[in-house]
Amino acid sequence: MRFLCFLFLFSLFSLPMYSQVSAPTYSNEFLSIGVGARAFGMGNATVASESGIDACYWNPANLNNLKLKYDVSVMHSDYFAGMAVYDYLGFGIRINEKSSMAISLIRLGVDDIPNTLELIDKDGNVRYDRVKTFSAADYAFLFSYALKTSIPGLNVGGNVKVIYRHTGDFASAYGFGLDAAISYETGLWRFGGVLRDATSTFNAWVFNTDNLKEVFANTGNALPKNSTELTLPRLIIGGSRQFVLSDKMAVLIEIDTDVTFDGRRHVLIQGERVNIDPHMGVEARYGELVYLRGGIGRIQNESDFSGNQQLTVQPNLGLGIHYRNFRLDYALTDIGDQSVARYSNVLSLSYAFD
Repeated sequence: MRFLCFLFLFSLFSLPMYSQVSAPTYSNEFLSIGVGARAFGMGNATVASESGIDACYWNPANLNNLKLKYDVSVMHSDYFAGMAVYDYLGFGIRINEKSSMAISLIRLGVDDIPNTLELIDKDGNVRYDRVKTFSAADYAFLFSYALKTSIPGLNVGGNVKVIYRHTGDFASAYGFGLDAAISYETGLWRFGGVLRDATSTFNAWVFNTDNLKEVFANTGNALPKNSTELTLPRLIIGGSRQFVLSDKMAVLIEIDTDVTFDGRRHVLIQGERVNIDPHMGVEARYGELVYLRGGIGRIQNESDFSGNQQLTVQPNLGLGIHYRNFRLDYALTDIGDQSVARYSNVLSLSYAFD
């Protein structure tokens, strides 16, 4: 527990130093998409309120809120009209009254990409039978742990992340990183904070250029070289409150803020080093059976061809049906195509058991 608290506080006070480090603005962005249809329906504003197995991604400190000993969740969604597939699998275990752990896998991939390097043979003939396919995929393995402190309502947690990325036989990368998390609950209020990539996450890229030399030389391209990519920390903080309307009806409202330190991003509040991206979500429930959700994210100032700016948002909707220990959640993102992001259908299924 002391180590997790120290890691979170040390990384938090080191953020001004991170803002001076030069690193790619967008790195390992597939880990910023999110998991679970509940979160997508609420505009990804769940860092404080997520209490199921999906907390291993959003806030591992909340894993101590698992209702039963075991909890498993799967999610699937398609992007870019089915060209890309995004999948998630998580499994959580409540060790005892004070601690919980989880393991999870995230994959974003584009499969069956034609490899046309050998389309034309040495005699100049087009040979479609020589065309093979490959995949470009990103994998992340998360090992999560949560611990209840001696302070009532206060939990700490963290993730150990192992990353593997590959593009066919041409390139691959291995990465490693840590997340630090904290949560606090008092009455109907819940607060959470996560410092992703707390110690910075690195990816070591290795390129296999043996089959690319001739093609790159003929097209005037430079061969890529082995390199290391660094992902700077991202701070996510949020708070939620539940409003009880009757014995069976209640409404939960959460507001989160993402703070990044890796250069200018296209968010609501932008800077050369520090950017602030707020988003919010609402969840109304009837008993423990039906959940209706809505969220707003990707709040940006868009410029048209005349240079005029207008505020755009990405509205999301979600529906959840929880029956006994099963939880079926659905989300439709970017309702009415209001933002530059394309809409997507997200479906997730969870099951808790002893």
